[in-house]
Amino acid sequence: MKLNTRDMILVALFAALTAIGAFIKIYNPFNPLVPFTLQFLFCAYAGVLLGTRLGFYSQILYVGVGLLGIPVFTKGGGFGYIFEPTFGYLLGFIFCALIIGKLTEKLEKVTFIRIFIPVIIGLLIVYGLGVPYLYMIVKHYFGKATFTFSAALAAGFIPYILPDIVLSILISITAVKIIPILRRTGYVGRIRR
Repeated sequence: MKLNTRDMILVALFAALTAIGAFIKIYNPFNPLVPFTLQFLFCAYAGVLLGTRLGFYSQILYVGVGLLGIPVFTKGGGFGYIFEPTFGYLLGFIFCALIIGKLTEKLEKVTFIRIFIPVIIGLLIVYGLGVPYLYMIVKHYFGKATFTFSAALAAGFIPYILPDIVLSILISITAVKIIPILRRTGYVGRIRR
């Protein structure tokens, strides 16, 4: 599993883009108290554009750098971040990029639906890890005995799912245009004949 220089640059680039995405906050006009970030956007692009292995590595690098203490997460960094309620979403990014890459890297024909479905599956993985982690940390680590799973859904799923679906549509539309160009120029994958 040796990485060449180009691969290392791409992995580092998408790790950095995910970190930058943590600090780009977009406020929902219907709920201005709950901004969402662009981390998922860059995580999903890592899977779509880099494929299984490199997309996975980019998100491992992002989370690893954050756990080492570099403040690349929305609330800083360091090993203690595993006790933040949102850390489960970060773990979800790792598996999101892996699964999206696995489902898209060998596509013969790149279409909106063939990208959109894997991106939605990746999004569900992020929420599938993030919401239960949020619930467990708030209920058990912070000791909020009255915190229910419904409250976790209300806090960590409902305000964000619609904007993330919009991002998934954007990713799918742009990927249909970008992937064939990147394949022809040799920057990602190979053209399948």
